[in-house]
Amino acid sequence: MDVFAALGGGFGVALQPGNLLLAFIGCILGTAIGVLPGIGPLNAIALLLPFCLALRLPPESALILLAAVYYGSGYGGRITAILLNMPGEPSAVLTTLDGHPLAKQGRGSAALAISGIGSFVGATLSVIAMTFLSVPLAKLAVAFSPADYVALIAFALSLLGAVSDGPAVKAWAAGCLGLLLAMVGVDSGTGVERFTLGSLELLGGIDFTVLAIGLFAIGEILLLIETRLRSEAAKLGGGKKLSLREVIFCTPAMLRATGIGFVIGVLPGAGASVASALSYTAEKRLNGAQGKFGQGDLRGVAAPETADNAAQIGNLVPMLSLGIPGSGTTAVLLGALLMYNITPGPLLFEQRPDVAWGLIASMYIGNAMLLLLNLPLVGVFARLLTVPAWVLYPGVLALSFAGVYAASNSAFDLLLAIGFGVMGWLFRKMAIPLVPIVLGFVLGRMLEDNLRRAMSLSDGDAWALLGSPICLILWAMTAAALLWPLLRPRRV
Repeated sequence: MDVFAALGGGFGVALQPGNLLLAFIGCILGTAIGVLPGIGPLNAIALLLPFCLALRLPPESALILLAAVYYGSGYGGRITAILLNMPGEPSAVLTTLDGHPLAKQGRGSAALAISGIGSFVGATLSVIAMTFLSVPLAKLAVAFSPADYVALIAFALSLLGAVSDGPAVKAWAAGCLGLLLAMVGVDSGTGVERFTLGSLELLGGIDFTVLAIGLFAIGEILLLIETRLRSEAAKLGGGKKLSLREVIFCTPAMLRATGIGFVIGVLPGAGASVASALSYTAEKRLNGAQGKFGQGDLRGVAAPETADNAAQIGNLVPMLSLGIPGSGTTAVLLGALLMYNITPGPLLFEQRPDVAWGLIASMYIGNAMLLLLNLPLVGVFARLLTVPAWVLYPGVLALSFAGVYAASNSAFDLLLAIGFGVMGWLFRKMAIPLVPIVLGFVLGRMLEDNLRRAMSLSDGDAWALLGSPICLILWAMTAAALLWPLLRPRRV
């Protein structure tokens, strides 16, 4: 009963007219930021922090606004991923696998609708779990050692063979290329230059926005120009609307993805990209024989989108309960709390219930706002692709270049994005999957950081990577995932 009483007090804070308005503004801003590649919720929240202080917003009001921008971006990121095959964030990469084929079949509206419903289901169920399980789950997350994270990320990488429909060897080779690209720059541990080819611009490494926009957006446009698919591009916005039967059909996938996304999100540093990859792979393994994954299966959109938003909510659990940020964006939110002289942790729920429970209550309201805002606008978003090709393609290119330049303010990155675009075009022609490259790139940095920590803690003893039951279970699952694609042809 204490939880319900505290949550009731939180709704008293969240339902104040000023806080409702801030939640609405945050949802609008978050959706717009998700649509624009290269900006991201982290940069947006960092820019909004000074305005919160300048306007002298109370801490609970400021956190409601910033959190709405954070989880609202998860809704907006699906729009360009589905309609333009242009993921603006790592977690949106998996959405392109089935979302864009659905758009090409004239079902862009259906793909956007199921992604919005999945985002709502994942976020809302995760907020419910967060309400009752925040402190216990946060304590469990702290028990994960760097060696456990190494095994978890290795398991996620081993699933790359199941992400694409082509040969598993091609997917693993593409993932290895992503790992190599992640190593470009200065080694954070030793200061040694790696794979920079003497270029000063590469010392800071390759930005995700440059890689993703180059491979997907620019590469896609080059392919469309080559094949002259003007008639196909003109019909992308129309088609059969999403039916209630299809929503019910996707419900089990959304429930499974919610569980995966929330648990992965609670683990500090794991991130939504790991959650979306694991959830998509799980659905493909469970239903691949009966589905059309990679060709336009609604479950292939619902699962990663649900896991993405569930993981975003899960990232807030260790930040509020233990003061440990689960991602870069929650690190900025943690900084916002500290700027207001509020210390996150188990005592936050007792000493400042207006902040902790007000935020949790506002997420129930904010996710309902996002669903009501996004579903009526699905048709508007889908009509984006009825724009003539001679207007659409230059517009997408302009948006892509603007996103790249906004992320780094570097003309060199514009040239690098064009180079990745040519590479993406060539890889499409050679049937080499692009998604494993991006996933390998994102997970590679996480793998290196956690492997370095694990080796430092064990004084270089590699056996420490097998030093816990969690490690052993995850490594066994990794071995099974690697062997399955190799043994599967023999079983047919």
